[in-house]
Amino acid sequence: MKKIFIAITILLVAYNANACSICGCGGGNLYLGMYPNFDSKFLGVRYNYSSYKTVLQNDNTQFSNNTYNTYEIWTGYNLTKKWQIFGFIPYQSNNIVSDDGSSKTNGVGDITLLTNYQLLNSRKVVNDKKLVIHQLWMGGGIKFNTGLFAVDPHDPDVTLANVNAQMGTGSTDFILNARDIYQVENWGLATNLNYKMNTQNKDGYQFGNKFTMNSILYYNINNKHTVFTPNAGVQFENNEGNKLDGHLISLTEGIDNGNYRTGGHSVNILGGVEMNVNKITVGVNVQLPIQQNYAEGQTNLNWKGTAHISFSF
Repeated sequence: MKKIFIAITILLVAYNANACSICGCGGGNLYLGMYPNFDSKFLGVRYNYSSYKTVLQNDNTQFSNNTYNTYEIWTGYNLTKKWQIFGFIPYQSNNIVSDDGSSKTNGVGDITLLTNYQLLNSRKVVNDKKLVIHQLWMGGGIKFNTGLFAVDPHDPDVTLANVNAQMGTGSTDFILNARDIYQVENWGLATNLNYKMNTQNKDGYQFGNKFTMNSILYYNINNKHTVFTPNAGVQFENNEGNKLDGHLISLTEGIDNGNYRTGGHSVNILGGVEMNVNKITVGVNVQLPIQQNYAEGQTNLNWKGTAHISFSF
């Protein structure tokens, strides 16, 4: 299986409850970056980092600087030549610094299982020497309600920072995805589509659905038993607004007033490198926004990064 790139990154949360209302990144996010090369199965650990800053336009004394750290066990298994299954078990560590003070929360997040089916696998030689590989995968999965969501969003004493700091969304959510990999010799292009459908949790809160699309160019550099794979690309993300009891939430005046609603979009550039030595893969990735508009420009992604080590067997 060749290099796979999907990025699932930002879910924006907002709630105004007679306190500081700051938009940030909620719990229960799954990031899918480059997968390690594996013939049968792999097991690894990953670290995901993201940093956001929010300042309310109508009151710049209300601010939030949020960092989210995820330590994750991930695994993949080829059930057959056409079927794959992947699992992700995250441990969250979230830090919120705002005009209301600071807080730190830790705990197990939402576990995710994904299954993919291979619709196309073409290998042919063109011009008598160039190997061309074309693969198309489609599938989906479930994000389970295993992370703690221990706040009541109807409570006037609960701030958005409290909601953001939860380990999970409190809901069972569903994922659809497709990826197309086209490789000529050592050059390759991976194009990915992903749609995450979120349901309402038992407290009436629902994170907005999310669409992600990216294209990543990569190059394999072979050196005896080591393969280096630098990669770079562009990604588009769109997040729908969050809801409480079926009503859209806005940042400044509560539910469905039409001002400063949550959600938005971004365009990020991606860059990283993978190194594969025998059955061990190590990789890093950095993401930087080049255009974004979340919560009417009040929330900004600073940057995100990922590092992992994985073992194939």
